[in-house]
Amino acid sequence: MTTEIVKKLNTPFKKEVYEGLTSDLKYLSSKYIYDKKGDKLFQDIMAMPSYYLTDCEFEILSLHTEEIAALFEEKEGFDLIELGAGDGKKTKVLLKHLVAKNADFVYKPIDISQNAIDDLTKTLAQEIPNLAVDAEKGEYFEVLDRLKQFNARKKVIVVLGSNMGNLLHPRAIEFLTQLKDTMNKGDLLFMGLDQKKNPQTIIDAYNDPEGITAAFNKNLLHRINSELGGNFNPENFKHWEVYDPETGTAKSFLVATEAQEVTIEAIDLTINFRQWETIHTEISQKYDDEIVHWLASASGLKIATDFTDSKAYYKNYVFTK
Repeated sequence: MTTEIVKKLNTPFKKEVYEGLTSDLKYLSSKYIYDKKGDKLFQDIMAMPSYYLTDCEFEILSLHTEEIAALFEEKEGFDLIELGAGDGKKTKVLLKHLVAKNADFVYKPIDISQNAIDDLTKTLAQEIPNLAVDAEKGEYFEVLDRLKQFNARKKVIVVLGSNMGNLLHPRAIEFLTQLKDTMNKGDLLFMGLDQKKNPQTIIDAYNDPEGITAAFNKNLLHRINSELGGNFNPENFKHWEVYDPETGTAKSFLVATEAQEVTIEAIDLTINFRQWETIHTEISQKYDDEIVHWLASASGLKIATDFTDSKAYYKNYVFTK
């Protein structure tokens, strides 16, 4: 990499696009799917009948609201910190319950998308006006150091939507370890994790006939075009989903349907794609209790309890340090 190229890679987006597309096995980070258009597409995905994760977790939070809230509450008050808050649809079930009980807490939603944070802050002000909100933009690993400052009272860290599923196990252990390092005695980590199940059910959730998930993944190419001066033709790429039931890993790819040359002006990069060459865009890890116990143990955490939906498709785990 020349000094001139290094100078051009002056934002994380530019740097990661360059690194991913010059790799032998090309990849792009799924976190860059989320701009205003990507956020809307993800909301559309969550509303699809085949995308069971949202309904399952909503069922868990609705059926066990009181029990979960009782775990969170503290006489001296607490901070409820949510990583990857999104539109907050599921979290609002707990927030409304806690506010109705006059619980002493501050809700701190954190999301990589400024658009998501702005929309959530606005809707919370309308729907739960008595809720104390302290929102912040940031990605998980950036935010973890700042979480250590929240040590005056109990912390409840919430990660819903199986967001940790975007990390392979070594990276997940690193993430959980860093979360553990921000926690004090009495703090809780409340995390949703999608469970292993019929492989067809999983494939159907990420390979919808409506093409919404395909459009969601292709938004990476649209962002490169609009923000970095790329000339990708998204129609020359096919979204492809695979699931390995042995490892519990679902993977998303964009596959070049024809040989093509792509130029990205902002990072002075020209890439030649062979026909059927892939760009790996996303993983979605699936779990069982054995794997979760192993991840927790390897990270210095332990499972206090868990909650599941009526189909046992999904679980919300409560971890302590």
